[in-house]
Amino acid sequence: MSSGSLKQFLKKTKKNHKTMNVKAWKRWCTQILSALSYLHSCDPPIIHGNLTCDTIFIQHNGLIKIGSDDKRNLHFFSPEYGCESCEDDYAIDIFSFGICALEMAVLEIQANGDSVVSKEAITNAGQSLEDPLMREFTQMCVRHNPRLRPTAHDLLFHRVLFEVHSLKLLAAHCLINNQYMLPENCVEEKTKSFDPNGVMAEIIHKDHPRVQLKYSHVSPLELDKFLEDVKNGIYPLMNFASTRPQPVPRALSMSQEQVETVKTPTPEPQEAETRKVVQMHCNLESNEDTTKTHLTLFLKLDDKLHRQLSCDIMPSECNCIEFSSNKVTLSSLHHISEDGDRIVAFLEDALNRHRGSASAITTI
Repeated sequence: MSSGSLKQFLKKTKKNHKTMNVKAWKRWCTQILSALSYLHSCDPPIIHGNLTCDTIFIQHNGLIKIGSDDKRNLHFFSPEYGCESCEDDYAIDIFSFGICALEMAVLEIQANGDSVVSKEAITNAGQSLEDPLMREFTQMCVRHNPRLRPTAHDLLFHRVLFEVHSLKLLAAHCLINNQYMLPENCVEEKTKSFDPNGVMAEIIHKDHPRVQLKYSHVSPLELDKFLEDVKNGIYPLMNFASTRPQPVPRALSMSQEQVETVKTPTPEPQEAETRKVVQMHCNLESNEDTTKTHLTLFLKLDDKLHRQLSCDIMPSECNCIEFSSNKVTLSSLHHISEDGDRIVAFLEDALNRHRGSASAITTI
């Protein structure tokens, strides 16, 4: 990942004596929970089981990716982790996410010793949060009783993260979802045709002056950047997220005998060549021990493009017309229908000329 792991980012932020931006914290929490919500709602549910700041990566555009790594940093694991009487379920990932969210907010949870983080340290870190909603949010995730922890889907609707989506974001998602119907540079072309001083919207108040929004208030570059971020998944529409994703049909498993009977060769797609050959040049050279001949064919097409084809010819192939028809012309030139016979005749003549000499050059 371009910017490394979340752990590296937090260390760098603390080293530079900076604090975590609240908007970035909310945006990253939303992305992580969105991924967990999808995994947990699969059938059967998929448990990550190793969610830490070392397995969360940040791309250069701010997009979060969740990876996997060797299990370490045990303070990320829930109290019931590894207990034989407890089944691994979504609550394990929720506890780990809570620790990640807490570390993102405070940058680092003070450990006792090398890497051991006590329950008291986690509690103190949560209590140090000034925002009561953030404090409540993280405390819900790290509850000792796994049955009392909320689901990832429920956390997406917590007051600290939930917000009514703006019309701008809704319109951006609508545009991205129907992008196949629009030209690639539609935003740029549309903004060019607008008068910068034109009014795109107006809010009228009875008790104070009206408010006007002009096209000059919107930067095309910022709009393109926003659309790119929406396309990359940085601003998902979580208000409309279903509790369970659409089922993905799975292919029925087949026995090895069935697989063998089903296998059929798939023909390679062949593109018909429509350009005509206006000039041909052939060069034949034998190597020192005369065990094989190197053929080079130069073609000039009617669109002024040149093509160069080459191969080695064994002595047994020099008298074979089928060689020129199959090995060079049809395979390499994508089935030239009109000039195929002419190229075959040209190669046959070049091969005949080469029989009595060490090398031969032919041009048409």
